[in-house]
Amino acid sequence: MTDDTALTAIRVVIALLAAAVVVALVTRRIRAPYTVGLVVLGLGVGIIRPGAELAITPALVLAVLLPGLIFEAAFRIDSAALRPSFIGVLFLAVPGVLVVAVVVAVILHAATGLALSSAFLVGAMVAATDPAAVIATFKHLGAPERLATAVEAESLLNDGTGIVIFTIALAATSGSGSLADGVVRFVLVVAGSAILGGLAGWLATQFLALSNDPLVELTMSLVLAYGAYLVADALGGSGIIATTVAGVTLGGYGRRHGLSARAANSIDQVWEFIAFVLTALIFMLVGLAIDLGMLLSDIVPIAWAILAILAARALVVYVLLGGAARVLARGEKSIIPDGWLHVLFWAGLRGAVSVALVLSLPIDLTDRALIAAIVYGVVLFTLLVQGSTADLVIGKALGRGAFEAVAEGPAGPEGGA
Repeated sequence: MTDDTALTAIRVVIALLAAAVVVALVTRRIRAPYTVGLVVLGLGVGIIRPGAELAITPALVLAVLLPGLIFEAAFRIDSAALRPSFIGVLFLAVPGVLVVAVVVAVILHAATGLALSSAFLVGAMVAATDPAAVIATFKHLGAPERLATAVEAESLLNDGTGIVIFTIALAATSGSGSLADGVVRFVLVVAGSAILGGLAGWLATQFLALSNDPLVELTMSLVLAYGAYLVADALGGSGIIATTVAGVTLGGYGRRHGLSARAANSIDQVWEFIAFVLTALIFMLVGLAIDLGMLLSDIVPIAWAILAILAARALVVYVLLGGAARVLARGEKSIIPDGWLHVLFWAGLRGAVSVALVLSLPIDLTDRALIAAIVYGVVLFTLLVQGSTADLVIGKALGRGAFEAVAEGPAGPEGGA
């Protein structure tokens, strides 16, 4: 990188952050979701300066922006609040993601004639949720802590699952793997990455127990967040899963056995700022990556994909998860209130991970342009429509002011991943 290139990159980052501050002030005044404002800004810049999206690479999103966002959210997850909902969250984040990918593939193939392998690739790319806007709305409205924790935990876990399924689906389009090979690889990657992340979090805690310097402990948390991702990725695993488990381990086990109270507070505050910066950059880049002209020419398959996403999410949340909850209740009141199911359904936003996966598609891939347009269309719909109406849906489903306050935690204009 030359000096001029480095200076230009710095200028761009500072300009984007300055714009993010303006967007934060404006959206707060008009009571609009912060992330929606950032996406709209990115779209506007893309229209004014076409071609700006060429600087956006999958490595930038997956290796630079996402690990920090995911670690911050994982570190502050309340394990006590998550424990009662853990089985449901695990269901949504693993088999639930696979069900969504399959349903989207079947509907797209039947409705548009898109090759089944390409349709499944689309399903894998949009299967994982990214409910950053919904999490922020929870904070403003004071949603139940258990529900807010469950939605955020799902978004953390299913990012990794979705990326693993995408990798397997991409290999299948080139004929380089059978279904059995894909299943075995999926299990090995998920399990291996989770073990690696847990081990990294445990080792970091042991090192932190030797220090009483908050700056050293804060630096160690940064090394853990990105180190877990890079090591898992280098070994052929899922960096997202590894970082998630590492963050949860440090936030739970580490707070009790390695981190001093002062260091834990410092990490919370600094990572809150880091998450705000990363959130601002990532959602503006999502807007920059989307070409509106390309979407208009493929509006029919995009519409079918949106219908497929909503149908698949409804199947997973209402039929599978809700049905299982009613069966376990054995005639008593369901362990998951209907209002919670409505929120879980509408919280199925797609965002940065889907965009990064589009950018990573091989240039010579069959149907690449159509696949990209469909995924971008789904992302834009969920962020602009579902994201902008999350406040109304949550308020109506749960009853404004009628639920318990969320425990205080890091809260930027739009925290979480």
